[in-house]
Amino acid sequence: MKSGLTVQEVAERTGLSAHTIRYYERIGLIPSVGRAPNGHRRYTETDVGWIEFLKCLRSTGMPLAEMLRYVALQQEGEGTFQERLALLEAHRHRIKAKIEELNKLLERIEAKINWYRSREVQSG
Repeated sequence: MKSGLTVQEVAERTGLSAHTIRYYERIGLIPSVGRAPNGHRRYTETDVGWIEFLKCLRSTGMPLAEMLRYVALQQEGEGTFQERLALLEAHRHRIKAKIEELNKLLERIEAKINWYRSREVQSG
């Protein structure tokens, strides 16, 4: 029985490409991936959870430099708890601001759709 998941299996589970996963590992976002005796990467469920979290950060617009800072802080241990918290809270603030901006833009689009629909009813 094999131990751990291959990069391809992790790619299928996370929706990231194998190339992206390998890149994240190479730049230090995914530290300490295990290896099989043949040297191939073997990922644990913990690794998959971490990769999903990285995907969340990236999908919400966190720059790679900030992600790397977060990983570095995490690897330093408990003494960086407040700094990691502050980093995530700042990111949350940016996400909420972007959502607010998108909601305002959505309202404008909805208004235009309603305008077209009202014209459709009048001409139909």
